Amino acid sequence: MQFIDEAEITVAAGDGGDGIVAWRREKYVPKGGPAGGDGGHGGSIYLEATPELSTLVEFRYRRKFAAESGKPGGTSNKSGRSGEDLTVAVPVGTLIYKQRDDGAQDFVADLKAPGARVLAAKGGRGGLGNQHFATSVRQAPRFAEHGEPGERFALRLELRLLADCGIVGVPNAGKSTLLSVVSAARPKIADYPFTTLEPQLGVVRVSDEESFVMVDVPGLVQGAHEGVGLGDQFLKHIERTRALVHLLDGAKPLEQILAEKETIESELGAWNAQLLEKPRLLVLNKLDLPDAQESLRELRRSFAEIRGISAVTGEGVRDLIHAVARTIESTPIAQTPAPPVRIELAAPDTFAIERSTDGTFVISGERVERLAAMTNFDSDEALARFERALGRMGIEKRLVEMGAAEGDTVRIGPYEFTYS
Repeated sequence: MQFIDEAEITVAAGDGGDGIVAWRREKYVPKGGPAGGDGGHGGSIYLEATPELSTLVEFRYRRKFAAESGKPGGTSNKSGRSGEDLTVAVPVGTLIYKQRDDGAQDFVADLKAPGARVLAAKGGRGGLGNQHFATSVRQAPRFAEHGEPGERFALRLELRLLADCGIVGVPNAGKSTLLSVVSAARPKIADYPFTTLEPQLGVVRVSDEESFVMVDVPGLVQGAHEGVGLGDQFLKHIERTRALVHLLDGAKPLEQILAEKETIESELGAWNAQLLEKPRLLVLNKLDLPDAQESLRELRRSFAEIRGISAVTGEGVRDLIHAVARTIESTPIAQTPAPPVRIELAAPDTFAIERSTDGTFVISGERVERLAAMTNFDSDEALARFERALGRMGIEKRLVEMGAAEGDTVRIGPYEFTYS
């Protein structure tokens, strides 16, 4: 299966069903009143984390998700059926962002536990039938509400793998070989750079009762945090790990080993300074080579904690696995800092009015746009109710202050009116 760790989708919750205009038509009831039922609510869309998925590849082929709309109300005050909610499965470890028209993104949720669930788009409220608009003065209302439109959003999904330990190092240091030796993972292995083109996960069995998940992060090179060698696509997958194994290539000269060690540490810090605070086990691989054994002796002069292994012969590997397990056990679970959430300070009934170049007054705001969408403008009674609501909100007063005159065009969302 192809590994995909980012995807963009659109979600459209169901619209609310329309309320209807109806009257009681019963025998022996000479003055039947309004009896129009309410529309059903539109279905909402939820995103839910499941361990059955490991990548976002499914969203390469299906990008649009829509929930069912509510049904119109019925006679005799009967409400319409509500639309079914839609649940979209995503891998555990998925971050969700809401994309704005201006290109900005709002963090929505981090689904890092199986079963974690978030409301991605809320279904619209069903419109009220005419039964709700009867008063002592207006006993026979001849209007009802349209259903409220469901929410519609463009979302960006980003998968960050959940692993206990990450293996980092330059290309050909032997990371894939080590993972294949200590787990059932079978990554592609060859003697050329960038053999591994995507992160590989493996479950490492320490004992019958103990295990941990290890991820092989593809070869990091200088400039990886800026995208060189696809490094920016891979570094994010070690942010959740509790420990790192920094694997050095023992087949190279000592000076080059030290330079590559500094390069990897520099790239980790440039991507996220917190990565340098994670417990790290420094390991020299390829101890089956005589030059590697000499390099290990020299490195221990400066780095007493360094370990030597041979992923090919298995020398030192078992001890390394136990050391990793003890490090994970003593390290708290990594908490991925949530990106900042844009806080909306404006109240739902706040509005804005701008005058476009053609002289049209454009009114925007959550409440007024929803009110317009739910109003039946073919009904004089509904239109009068809409105008009263604009007056209570202060919109009428603001239009006068801005110089609105008889005959000017006023626009709210897709609806246009002549100012009177």
